[in-house]
Amino acid sequence: MAVNLTYYEKPLFYVGQHYVSTLGLIAFAALFALGLILSRFLQSDWVRRLSSRFKLETNFIAIVTTILSLASLVFFTITAINAAGLPLAWGAPLPGIKLSLINIFLLIVMLVAVFWLSSRTKRFLFTSLLANSGLNRSLQYALSQIISNVVLVIGVILVLENTGIHLGALAVFAGAVGVGIGVGLQGIASNFISGLIILAERPITIGDRVEVGDTAGQVQRINARSTLVLTNDNISIIVPNKKFIDETVTNWTYGDPRVRFRIPVGVAYGSDIEKVRTALTAAGRQHPKALAEPAPSVFLEKFGDSSIDFELVVWSSEMSHRPRRFRSDLNFLIERHLREAGIEIPYPQRDIYIRGGSIPVTSAPARIEATPGASVQA
Repeated sequence: MAVNLTYYEKPLFYVGQHYVSTLGLIAFAALFALGLILSRFLQSDWVRRLSSRFKLETNFIAIVTTILSLASLVFFTITAINAAGLPLAWGAPLPGIKLSLINIFLLIVMLVAVFWLSSRTKRFLFTSLLANSGLNRSLQYALSQIISNVVLVIGVILVLENTGIHLGALAVFAGAVGVGIGVGLQGIASNFISGLIILAERPITIGDRVEVGDTAGQVQRINARSTLVLTNDNISIIVPNKKFIDETVTNWTYGDPRVRFRIPVGVAYGSDIEKVRTALTAAGRQHPKALAEPAPSVFLEKFGDSSIDFELVVWSSEMSHRPRRFRSDLNFLIERHLREAGIEIPYPQRDIYIRGGSIPVTSAPARIEATPGASVQA
């Protein structure tokens, strides 16, 4: 049976001077659905695994797949609009701007290429060119990051100029809305400049253990806008670079990684203080991570209300790795050595003086609880 296409080609409705038919709607739906399917496919795990075989960074793969996904969706959407009977010229400038759709797609491709080139430049410098230069590893990373940022900025400027977006026009636009954008981008610009200062002055480097505000951990990566700090709980915290410039930062591994640990210890009155000193010194020397030089030392801090207060001082490099574990191990050793020496760690004590009168004292009946099968003697 022959299908009469004339019926499906009849106009259903008009958009301006153009009409949309049933066939146009079917073509629009088919192409738009194809664009959605391809967009979802480009963001699938299979594509990411395939891209990772080319030794690309995970963030770069995510950016590229997202951009390609959006580009494919836009491409098929515009193609579907043309197929529906509403002509949308690829080479014609869009309303309000002088760029055509082809220029926009070319701009996207060139920007992706610039980001890829910047990423590859950083990797090549850090892993190949500077690896055998004799420079400090942290300085190698700083130089690689700075050169990568320079490549990115220059590349973006060249791309904008070659696609018809002149920086002079952007300057005029920025002057018109500069106040609003300046307030919104103030934090980003500040963090970016702070990142450059960190890479140049190197107050912190990769692998340092730092404390800034309530965040304490090991520096894993220094990016243009933020720094990744990994805590001992294996939690990655992203800290804005501005914090490392404006706030007080404690860098436990800056220069000399050796740190002095102070462990307070209280013993009961009447204890032999020489035995206490010997036991605490032995505990400090026994820990494998404690440094032999400077040697552990013991200080008698004060005579407290309930105890004689000492302080064990031990030098170690563990502050950059596991400071809490080091303190805990020292406390275990201290308790064991004091117990073996017969030295008591006291409870808080209070003395009560009665100036006059009497207080009746009665003895409570003894309460004996026996478990089944046990013999009880009174």
